[in-house]
Amino acid sequence: MNAKAPALRVITLLLVLISSGCSKSRDDARAREVADRVKTEFLHAWNNYERYAWGHDALKPLSKTSHDWYGQSLLMTPVDALDTLVLMKLDTEADKARALIDRDLSFDRDIYVKNFEITIRLLGGLLSSYQLTGDKRLLALAEDLGTRLLPAFESPTGLPYVYVNLRTGQIRDPVSNPAETGTLLLEFGTLSKLTGKSIFYDKAKRALVETYKRRSQLGLVGSSINVETGAWTDPDSHVSGGIDSYYEYLWKCWLLFGDKDCLEMWNASIPVVQKYLADEVRGELWYGHADMTTGRRTETTYGALDAFFPALLALSGDLPRARRLQASSFKMWNLHGIEPEVIDYTTMEVKAATYHLRPEIVESTYYLHHYTGDSEYSRMGETIFDDFVKYCRTEAGYAALKDVITKEKRDEMESFALAETFKYFYLLFAPPGALEFDKVVFNTEAHPLRRTW
Repeated sequence: MNAKAPALRVITLLLVLISSGCSKSRDDARAREVADRVKTEFLHAWNNYERYAWGHDALKPLSKTSHDWYGQSLLMTPVDALDTLVLMKLDTEADKARALIDRDLSFDRDIYVKNFEITIRLLGGLLSSYQLTGDKRLLALAEDLGTRLLPAFESPTGLPYVYVNLRTGQIRDPVSNPAETGTLLLEFGTLSKLTGKSIFYDKAKRALVETYKRRSQLGLVGSSINVETGAWTDPDSHVSGGIDSYYEYLWKCWLLFGDKDCLEMWNASIPVVQKYLADEVRGELWYGHADMTTGRRTETTYGALDAFFPALLALSGDLPRARRLQASSFKMWNLHGIEPEVIDYTTMEVKAATYHLRPEIVESTYYLHHYTGDSEYSRMGETIFDDFVKYCRTEAGYAALKDVITKEKRDEMESFALAETFKYFYLLFAPPGALEFDKVVFNTEAHPLRRTW
C-alpha cells in the first residue's frame, strides 16, 4: 500500500473545502452586490413616488403625476410599501411614511372599495408593519379598516360582496370569484388574533369554507360565483388570476393558524388540480384551464399570474413539480426578455402582451432558492432583475409595459411593484438575517405575517 495515499486524500479534501469556501464567499459577495442594486433601484422608484405623488395612492411614472383609486387617497403605496422600507432598513423613509400614515390616513370615507384589494394591500400592509415596528397606531388603523369591511360578508351565503362602502357599510356587485372570496383569512385571522375579536376570523373563515363547499363533483372551483345565490356563473377552472390565491390561502392558513380545516381542504383540492389542470407539453410542465364539471381541457394558456404556483408547490413540499414549473415560467420570461401577461404554452404565442411589473415569478425564484440553495435560482433572479431594470426603469420610477414585444411603456406603477416585486428581489439576494423565512407566512401581497399569539 502506498503510504502517501492517505496524505494525498487529506490534501485533496482540504483543497476542495478551500475551493468551495472561496466559491461560497464569491457567491455571497455577488449576492450582497445585487441586493445593494435592488435597494438602489427601489429607492429610485420610492423617491420619485415621494417627489411626484406623495400622499396619493400611486405614481404615474411617465407623466410624473399621481393616481388615486377612488378619487381620494387611501395612501395605497405608503401602506403597501412600508414593510419593504422596514426590511431594507431604510429607516428615514420608513419613519416619514409612518408619519404620513398617522397624520393623513382615514377610512371614514363615503366610497365603495374593493374588499379583496383593500384587504390584501392595506389591511395586510398595516398588520405586517405593526408586527415589524410595534407601532400600535398601525394596529388601530387595521382594526378600524377591518371593522368597516365586515359588512361585505353580509350575503345570504356568507361569501363577500365585491365592493363595500367604508362609511355606510352598503355593499354592491354580487358576482365575485374564488380568489376574492377565499383570500381574506390570513389578514382577517391575524387581525382577530391581535385584537382578540373572533368575528374577523369567523367571517373570513366562513367565506373560505363556503367557497370550498361549492366545488364541483370533480373537486374543482370555477372562475366566477354569485355570492347571493352561491351559483357559479363561469365554470372555467385554473390556477390563474381570479382563483390563484384561493389555493394559496388553503395551505398558508394551515401554516399560520394551524387550522386543520384548511389543511383538509388543501389535501382534498391539490390532487384534483394536479389531475385536471397540470399539462405536459414537450416534456415541460404547465398548468392550463379545464371545465370544473367535466374536467375537459378548455384553454392551454399560462401567464404572469400563474407564475406564483411554483412558490406554493415548494412551500407545500412538492419541489420536483416546483422546479419543473419554474423552468416553464422562466422560458416564458425569456421569450421576449420579459414575461407577457398570457401565452398559449402549446405554441408559445403571446396572447396578452402587457407586463404590469408583476412579482410572481420573482416570488417563486425566491422560494426555490430558499428551499434548494441552488445557485441556479440566484442566477435566474439576477437575469430577471437585469431585464426588469433594462426595460421598465424610467426617469421617474418604474413603468409597466404596454407590449413586451415592442417594449412600449405604459404610465403605471402599481403599489405592488414596491410591496412585492422589489421586496422579493431584495430578499432573494439579501443576507440571511434580513428576514427569517420559516417564521413568517407571506400574504398574497408579500406582507410577512408572524404567529405571535
